[in-house]
Amino acid sequence: MNEYRDNRNEIMRIFITIIALALLFGVAVLLVPPVHADDTPTVTVSDYKISPSVLLPDSAGTITITVKNTANSASVSEKTGKLAPDDYSMITTTDINVNIEHIHLEGNGLTVQTKDFDSVGAIGPGQSIPITFSIQAPDTSGIYYPEVWIDTTGGRSIKYPIPVNVNTAMGIQKQAILIMDSSLTGSVNPGEEVPVTLTVSNAGQLLADDVTISIGNVSGSVAPKTSDLYHLGTIGPGGQKTLDLVLLSDKSTNPGLVRVPVTIRYNSIDGTPTMQVTGIDVMMKGKAELGFVSVDTSPARLIESKPFDLTIRIENTGTGDAKQVSATVNLPTEGTKEAFIGKITPGNDAPALFLLEGMKGGDYPYNLTISYTDDMGAHTFTRQMNMRVSPTDNSGNLVLMLIILAILGFLAYRYWYLPSKKGDGTLPWVKKN
Repeated sequence: MNEYRDNRNEIMRIFITIIALALLFGVAVLLVPPVHADDTPTVTVSDYKISPSVLLPDSAGTITITVKNTANSASVSEKTGKLAPDDYSMITTTDINVNIEHIHLEGNGLTVQTKDFDSVGAIGPGQSIPITFSIQAPDTSGIYYPEVWIDTTGGRSIKYPIPVNVNTAMGIQKQAILIMDSSLTGSVNPGEEVPVTLTVSNAGQLLADDVTISIGNVSGSVAPKTSDLYHLGTIGPGGQKTLDLVLLSDKSTNPGLVRVPVTIRYNSIDGTPTMQVTGIDVMMKGKAELGFVSVDTSPARLIESKPFDLTIRIENTGTGDAKQVSATVNLPTEGTKEAFIGKITPGNDAPALFLLEGMKGGDYPYNLTISYTDDMGAHTFTRQMNMRVSPTDNSGNLVLMLIILAILGFLAYRYWYLPSKKGDGTLPWVKKN
């Protein structure tokens, strides 16, 4: 019996010891504070952009800042204690975001037109967001330093100054500025050569080295006659160089403005390659060339004193429209001797119709005068022509008259001459006594 009692007491002591150790372990866990990673998250202004880069007095612009979470992989860890303070295990939780409560831009001489940004939100480790403020420059030139103020939850606040240039030369990079002018001898007829003089001037403050000019090809219209690449060398500040070249134009090019692309390449004084794109403007003007295709009359064989129609077909073999086309003839007869045709497009023809009265037989030289306008201006040309009018054919009437005379002669011979020769000269139908 006593042995049983001793065993039960021993079990109770062991049970009480286990409960005491468990309570001691719990107290140790509560007393161990959480351990944070060394990469504590915060924010900074990683970049900014001012537009325009140089403000004029009283002009408006914008400041865009990039707010970035500086921690690349922020996280939190806890220590779980056991019997001794240094006996613990690590438990890692999720990444820490930084929460932005307030962003403010202090003008410091500039007028800030955008309200503050409240409750912007959380940014994860390594992430960033852009924030844009509208500003207005003061009426005094100078360099101004507005400040960005950023407040975060549970973190430190930051202030970041941003330099703003208002109408000063400070911070403006000096460079070469090439300007190209093109000079033509006037408008160009499609199909003809186009002589061009290019003048390249340096309006900047530094020299431009290794200047080259590349002439583009406008497919089916205009192209360089020989080389399409020219080397001008070095052009100093305020200097210029000229280049003479010839372009070829296609005859099928439509009249109007054709822009030939030109690319200028050069190296700045620090060796930085620079490229500019410009062009040569060529005004193509169509040129009409008129001539006649055929000359027809109705009837085909002209008869003396009979009216007839004269049709002359006029053809345009040029590259531009012939407009306000008219034609006149100076034949010595009455009728319609002027014809209005209108417009004749390249490669086409149109009739000029004249309705004329009859003329006497003979050959008649006359002038055909054609007037028209095209993109080049007004034109008139005259062509000498010839017309033949056949005289009236009287051979039929002559034969008829000869037949009548023969008949009359026969009757006179038979009924006049013979009776008078055989008798007393009386006619056959006269009765004798």
